Amino acid sequence: MVVAVLVTILVVIGFAVWYATVMPGSSFRGSLPPLSQREREIRDRLAMHVEVLAGEIGERNVWRMQALDAAARYVEQTLEQSCYRVGSQSYDADGMVVRNLDAERLGRGRPDEIVVVGAHYDSVLGCPGANDNATGVAAMLELARLFADRSPDRTVRFAAFVNEEPPFCFGRSMGSRVYARRCRKLREKITAMLSLETIGCYRDDRGSQHYPFPFGLFYPRTGDFIGFVGNLSSRQLVRCCVAAFRRHVQFPSEGTAAPGYLPGIFWSDHWSFWRERYKAVMVTDTAPFRYPQYHTPDDTADRVDYERTARVVLGLRGVIEELAG
Repeated sequence: MVVAVLVTILVVIGFAVWYATVMPGSSFRGSLPPLSQREREIRDRLAMHVEVLAGEIGERNVWRMQALDAAARYVEQTLEQSCYRVGSQSYDADGMVVRNLDAERLGRGRPDEIVVVGAHYDSVLGCPGANDNATGVAAMLELARLFADRSPDRTVRFAAFVNEEPPFCFGRSMGSRVYARRCRKLREKITAMLSLETIGCYRDDRGSQHYPFPFGLFYPRTGDFIGFVGNLSSRQLVRCCVAAFRRHVQFPSEGTAAPGYLPGIFWSDHWSFWRERYKAVMVTDTAPFRYPQYHTPDDTADRVDYERTARVVLGLRGVIEELAG
């Protein structure tokens, strides 16, 4: 009887692990090919965006409103330079007026179906926020530029969220929470949401990658990959993203679809969309599980690996193209 129970438990655990970790295709292994001309251009533009946000502007949050406003204006102006009309969603957060921003390419066939690509532009208190999350914002801006002349089947919307960091995270004043609630209120058909969160750190030394238990038992110990993370209800979206990424770029990638309450699984703006019953995935370098400068004054622009982040951006362009039809 005891043996049968143990076997049953092991079978259940094995199935749960398989369900969470199995992904289409295989992660790229080996030496990365030389950067293409397009990748070099993206690399340089990413560096420019991060240097402005984390270097010239620096720490940006409600305790440094002038900097937070400057970051919002930079995002707005950069999107306008790519010929977008930028929307602004202002709201009150503890007596301070803050705002989310968005811009979109209207779908030609199914314009009411929307793919959202978002990143938060604020930084945590005492931190210039180069990797967290100027890299995510820079990638969003570059993806918007790459889609400026495209005609997708579904609408592709690029969004910049405020107040992702403490003390607003997971509260009613979290920017993406305010935004996602409005989407649901308007009955918008968001078919997929990608949250670009801390995507600029890549390391080749074994032991550089850590995980909350039990993920370390199943994933690489080298922090050279980009991760796609979702909850169980977003599993199919995670698998679609990983498969598309692997088709479009030679770069290491991993994916997981696990219970949303586990540490690290819900730590960004995708959580807000889960709350409104949308499918959403976080794209991340895993932040504190790899990046020692996370949430410190040393999270500066010179720490970012722009070459590998550029490869990730081109891979994400392919992911979005497939999600948008």
